[in-house]
Amino acid sequence: MKRVLLSGVAMIALPGMALANCPAITVADMGGVAPGEFPQQYELSEFQGAANCTMEFSANPESDALNAKIVGNPDLPDLAERIPEEPLVVIPYDSVGKHGGTLDVLSNATEAGTSDFLSVRHVNLVRYSDDLQTIVPNVAKSWSWNDDFTQLTMKLRKGHKWSDGAPFTSADVKFWHDDLMLDTNIFETPKDYVTVGGETMTVDAPDAETVVFNLPAPKPGLLAHFATHFGQGFQPKHFLGQFHPGINADADSYAQSLGFENGYDAIKAYYGNSDWTDTPSPMLSKPDLVGGLPKHTHPTLESHIYVSDTTEGRHLVANPYFFQVDPTGQQLPYISEQDEVYINDNEVRLLKIVNGEVDYKAQSLQLASAPILLEAQEKGGYTVDLKPEITIGAFGFNVTHEDEAKRAVFGDLSFREAMSIAINRDELNEIAFFGQGTPQQYVGFSPLPDFADPALHGYMAEYDPDGAKAKLDALGLMDTDGDGMRELPNGDKLVLNLNFSTQGIAGQTVELVSQYWADVGIASVVKEVTPDEYRSAQSSNKLDVSMWRKSQPLAIVLGNNELWVPPYENYFGNRNAMLWAEWVDSNGSAGVEPPAWAKQMMEDINTLQSAAQGSEEFNDVGARMAENIARELLFIGTVNAPAPMIHRNALQNFAETKTHSYEYYRTYPYRATQWWLDE
Repeated sequence: MKRVLLSGVAMIALPGMALANCPAITVADMGGVAPGEFPQQYELSEFQGAANCTMEFSANPESDALNAKIVGNPDLPDLAERIPEEPLVVIPYDSVGKHGGTLDVLSNATEAGTSDFLSVRHVNLVRYSDDLQTIVPNVAKSWSWNDDFTQLTMKLRKGHKWSDGAPFTSADVKFWHDDLMLDTNIFETPKDYVTVGGETMTVDAPDAETVVFNLPAPKPGLLAHFATHFGQGFQPKHFLGQFHPGINADADSYAQSLGFENGYDAIKAYYGNSDWTDTPSPMLSKPDLVGGLPKHTHPTLESHIYVSDTTEGRHLVANPYFFQVDPTGQQLPYISEQDEVYINDNEVRLLKIVNGEVDYKAQSLQLASAPILLEAQEKGGYTVDLKPEITIGAFGFNVTHEDEAKRAVFGDLSFREAMSIAINRDELNEIAFFGQGTPQQYVGFSPLPDFADPALHGYMAEYDPDGAKAKLDALGLMDTDGDGMRELPNGDKLVLNLNFSTQGIAGQTVELVSQYWADVGIASVVKEVTPDEYRSAQSSNKLDVSMWRKSQPLAIVLGNNELWVPPYENYFGNRNAMLWAEWVDSNGSAGVEPPAWAKQMMEDINTLQSAAQGSEEFNDVGARMAENIARELLFIGTVNAPAPMIHRNALQNFAETKTHSYEYYRTYPYRATQWWLDE
């Protein structure tokens, strides 16, 4: 294959083919072009063969101006030198778009309420297609497994480049794994997805385009992890490696010359000490150093890159080296810039939406806001979609509470049973969810797989206030001072501090549950806090009750064990039993030892991930997991209900999503790089 340049436009010339541009097909009108191996996308040679054409490439006319805003980027070479030899051809849903415009979005705050915005520009090695069933290539061009799912080999795209023009190769995947994920100076313990049964995998890079993941035991769900998780399986070795003492002997002195304490301090400023991709950049975390830094944020493979980062919001511009094109050869993304504004007040967020100031929003929108959003959608020029949630609002009593008296009560299953049957889920559904939801217990999986007993959805979910009172009486939780509320067995006041964030659970749900518990004699104080305040209290074991949406589909559980191992999710989710987690992480030298059923779930998730899907072992273990998580009521489910998302009508190629889902990483399956603004 040979590249040529005619009239300033990069083209691909294939032997025996005339130079003629490819057809402007869409998913809605394929123009007779046969589908490729994977839905709604092709590799370049595959597309040219199917369409009998030779693709001409064209860049965003604003590319040079946008590139000039990226601190540290050199002047741009021709487009032919910026995209891979085999770019990914993305077929738009309804129309071939045009370049330009700014996507306006809202988030709650830095690192909070940002996942819907992150998912617009996100890439990973693979992704789920919009059927949420089919895993398709993305950064990786292809993959293959060995027979027993202990070795995953991925092929990358030759000529793929980072946003600063440096080559992206298998060394960047190996660097991510060996020098970031397994470095205890960055992560104290390895993330569960780079382990199998607690043992770490290894990564080989035999050549620039080949990556081999070697697993200590079968884990076919690793591919699903890469398809859904925010943590990207690659980082720029050419940039972050400068600061890594294991790679550069002068890392500390170089970092100190830029104003950092040492190399690791610089890595954490750029990459953070979390795999979450939205930690503050040096523009925000080290503003006094920005003038002297070679780059204000580390290079990316995503569709857009930060050019500003403040306490009010962030601004991004299109990555001039992005690896995707449309069927006519236009480099994606179509949208030139993205602007993110932080607003934690729900009422102000809603006002901006109804005024038509927001192009897209999903996260933090609750069903209670749907009437307001629906009433104003015509005037505001946007569309509201109500989509089912995979997750369910869940309450988790802190079974390792620092107050020993509360810990003893919260850790008693009979107490958790009482608090579950005290909730009137049918009334909660009618009042808070307009009767649109399904009252049910938390069962870990969503939807519940065939191997589990569907009756678990109703376990301890029937409203029975008298039964709840009897259980509380039997525990010695009596009203000793005559105020109508129960005291702890030692006579101390029992008042639950119900701190919540609307990002995680609807305030009306918390208020109603608080009232149901008061009706059986358990007092509480409800307070709305920011997501960061909530997460900080949760991390430091200060919550009485955790409150957040929770659950995962089986496909994701097979690659991610965190719902089944203390503290039962990551920093951004609904966590509980922090001292059990400390015991696990310290191999029993600190914290509090978990009960037998919790240890069984830890063993079972490892077995499930390595077992052949559909085998007797797989089904038996999965059934036991669902049974344990439901019957132990570590997390108490409420109502599974739909939630709204909005997009402005000027935003083209916005597809109907199947779910209102963080679990599949929001818009990631729906290819936001082909969104464009018609205005």
